[in-house]
Amino acid sequence: MGTVILLRHARSEANNSGVLAGRTPNVGLDATGRDQAAALVERLAGVELAGLVHSPLLRCEQTVEPLARARGIPPIVDDALCEVDYGDWTGRELGALQQEELWQAIQSRPSAVRFPSGERLSHVQHRAVEAVRGYDSKFATADGSPPVWLLCSHGDVIKSILADALGQHLDLFQRLVVDPASISIVRYTELRPFVLRLNDSGDGLGAVLPTRGTGGTDATVGGGAGPTDTGQE
Repeated sequence: MGTVILLRHARSEANNSGVLAGRTPNVGLDATGRDQAAALVERLAGVELAGLVHSPLLRCEQTVEPLARARGIPPIVDDALCEVDYGDWTGRELGALQQEELWQAIQSRPSAVRFPSGERLSHVQHRAVEAVRGYDSKFATADGSPPVWLLCSHGDVIKSILADALGQHLDLFQRLVVDPASISIVRYTELRPFVLRLNDSGDGLGAVLPTRGTGGTDATVGGGAGPTDTGQE
């Protein structure tokens, strides 16, 4: 059993648009996101990685690219780690979506939610956790020592993996925060997972200070834009 570094993609061009990008193609990183991706090389210096896996969407590919190049590790692309299929909600403004009856269900009982013409959040968790468990075995080292590997995906996908690791019902996963370019770490063992780190952006305690758009009770679908901006993935 090994340790997975769960990396949410760096800040994207859509993060401050107020629109739910979802699986919209060709949504890349903005200037801040490119800086965040480049900084990962130094942030993870000294951590030997057995492998890199990422969602097929462009923003995840661009986030991992500098690290993959620096380490000489060809990344694996896996659809099981793709963004939630938000169906008919894709491309719509968040302000309008907050008026939908389904929005409150997402806040209070996400395990029961299926997005219109899209995906169930319970299915998202199942596919993502299955992928994590599979790669944890795949990257096992020849000498039997526990591997450390990196997975780059999206806010709600990573939150669902963390909820499973915490033994937390999916209906409580909105209590978790996963910002762009943040790192969360889970070590898997035969008995139970251990959550070693959560939403670490490497920014010290400044990230916990109240900022514009914070303080509400609703969780942003997709994970939001981080502590300095409002918006959507």
